[in-house]
Amino acid sequence: MSRFPFSAIVGQHEMKLALLIAAVDPSIGGVMVFGDRGTGKSTAARALAALLPPISVAEGCRYGCRPDQAGTCPDPCTSKRARKQAVPFVDMPLGATEDRVLGALDLERALRSGEKAFEPGLLAKAHRGFLYIDEINLLEDHLVDLLLDVAASRENVVEREGLSVRHRASFVLIGSGNPEEGELRPQLLDRFGLSVEVRTPTQIEDRVEIMRRCAAQERDAAGFANEWQAEENKVLRQIARGQTKLAKLEVPDDVLTDAANLCMAVGADGLRGELTLMRSARALAALRGAKSVRREHVTDVAPLALRHRLRRDVLDETGSTVRIERSISELFG
Repeated sequence: MSRFPFSAIVGQHEMKLALLIAAVDPSIGGVMVFGDRGTGKSTAARALAALLPPISVAEGCRYGCRPDQAGTCPDPCTSKRARKQAVPFVDMPLGATEDRVLGALDLERALRSGEKAFEPGLLAKAHRGFLYIDEINLLEDHLVDLLLDVAASRENVVEREGLSVRHRASFVLIGSGNPEEGELRPQLLDRFGLSVEVRTPTQIEDRVEIMRRCAAQERDAAGFANEWQAEENKVLRQIARGQTKLAKLEVPDDVLTDAANLCMAVGADGLRGELTLMRSARALAALRGAKSVRREHVTDVAPLALRHRLRRDVLDETGSTVRIERSISELFG
């Protein structure tokens, strides 16, 4: 089935912005998307992964190594030849076992030749791409914890059954879920970089336009893709420019002070909020082609970076987004 173009998704600007920021700087720590069913959560993630240009991979490598990294992973991939492949998009099923996720002993090879060998798991397949987990709030906590650890360290370490394996596992973790079906533990939610709230569109014009575009895509997928190719190219150039500019951008001390003041004002737990806010503001500035990181970048990305880190206040049942916006107004006018 042909993918739906990323730029053709109607509305959901916050979700699309969070995904673009994560694509520019994967170190931000992934995106958590909570919202109603059927609002385009997985469609947007798949569309972004498919939009990105193919990556170069060492020929014969099961770990997605770049050609210049050949021979540095558990595979004896010494070939300097490269092949092009699409950016990985791995959809992790809820019933996946720890062995399936991390990788495990290759039993067939062990029984056939008596040789201990490692069979890569889903984390190896997602390297340099996206790992998507639908209904992540229903996934076992120890698996979510494990995934977040690997996403942060960008390395998967497996020591079991006499094996000791270490390989790169750098990916953008995207989780989605419906809060009505179960909450994600606050300790785990806090470790996601960005959090997005998605709602069913309430404007008649938006709902009609969604139906119109879906019908056009079903009727002629190739023609619909061609119609949106110019917009897709714009998004692609924006991401490429953002990735190039990111390393050159420094966050000035006054902007760091703004970020710290805002985190204190909203009552964000720990220091992860400040760090994520700083990285997200820098990625947003790079995405917009700005010459420096400014206060507006901090305030624009603050709801994404902080809304899932706020302490519960029994005296203030106001929504987290409203609390953040109120603090921004009080601090900066």
